[in-house]
Amino acid sequence: MIRRPFAFAIATLCLAALIGQSVVSTRLTGGTAAALWQMAAYFTVQTNIGVAATFGLIAVTGREATAAWHGAITLAILTVGVIYHWLLSGLWQPRGLAFWADQGLHSVVPALVALYWLTCAPKSGLALRHAALWLVWPLAYCVWALARGAATGAYPYPFIDATALGAARVTLNIAGLGLAFLIAGLLLVVLARALSTRATA
Repeated sequence: MIRRPFAFAIATLCLAALIGQSVVSTRLTGGTAAALWQMAAYFTVQTNIGVAATFGLIAVTGREATAAWHGAITLAILTVGVIYHWLLSGLWQPRGLAFWADQGLHSVVPALVALYWLTCAPKSGLALRHAALWLVWPLAYCVWALARGAATGAYPYPFIDATALGAARVTLNIAGLGLAFLIAGLLLVVLARALSTRATA
């Protein structure tokens, strides 16, 4: 079975990218505590921590996560990759370690998690309601990011920058992203059902 080695590889690469990003952030902020506080603002970092924990546990214990959890973490990390490459990648040009950490978090890890979901993750039992449940994490993150931004004046992403855009525009942006996330979740459920049917046919 390649499942545990595959999970180990994902967890290791994810941790390496997170450590690389922490080194870059420490250089930029001048201190470890400040770097960690800065990193905690990002959906990318928080979701990659979830990926590292999920696949680390699979690798160590050999026990698979549920289909619903795999769907949630896969959808979240794919969202990280899509939004980054669609909206954010042109905003800066990282070099050296920053480039490799950036690509690890936004490209390599999302691609590997998607491949794991397609080839190894359980898929049976997923229902349309799971797509709605999977919205909880990104919406909770938005509440955190907006509250943090209101307190500090710094917003992690330009599309939720309430100072620059105003509350109405940010609300519309979050609603649009939430709708896209819901549609993507529904498509994931449909795909999971199709793959489960093929596997049992």
